[in-house]
Amino acid sequence: MKKLILSGILAVAGLTTTMNAQIQEGNWMVGSSLVSSNFGLNTGGGYSIGLQPKGAYFIKDNVAVGGYVNLGISKVTNGSPTDFTYGVGALGRYFLSPGEKGVDNLLNHGRWFFEGNLGVGGRSVEGGNSTTGLDFGVGPGYSYFITPNIGLEGLVKYQGQSGFGSEGLNSNITFNVGFSIYLPTSKGKQIINDAK
Repeated sequence: MKKLILSGILAVAGLTTTMNAQIQEGNWMVGSSLVSSNFGLNTGGGYSIGLQPKGAYFIKDNVAVGGYVNLGISKVTNGSPTDFTYGVGALGRYFLSPGEKGVDNLLNHGRWFFEGNLGVGGRSVEGGNSTTGLDFGVGPGYSYFITPNIGLEGLVKYQGQSGFGSEGLNSNITFNVGFSIYLPTSKGKQIINDAK
């Protein structure tokens, strides 16, 4: 029984060390959101399918900066024509440490994070309103690590475009599901290997 308890404690300590190695300074994160639900704030809600690749570099532990591209097609539930969304710009992500400001991990294999983006983008509707200009968004997310280097992610984000066109501001709340691959530096690889 004592061996079983000791093995469990060592396994949890190893997973925590591995999880910390993924988000250390000098590591890379690449990934994409694959499915998103759109809850329209201007008009009716609907569903959208989009590809949102992103890449970021950890400038310090828990803090990554990089870029993103948004490409998507969506259909509003009230029978409106299909619209096309696009965007490109910079993003930042901050991972919360376990116990930071009273926030504990939901599960032992994951991390909460906040993500924000700022760039150029827009929305074009067939025969209707369009917006092109500033593309921005912010929201919380959770990354669940299914392996030491791959995280499944959920992200709830306020997303908007503001600028020129027939519609000055277009905004909505999206729920995105995707994945990220964490590419460790040699120091990170050594910590992951030691934890195995």
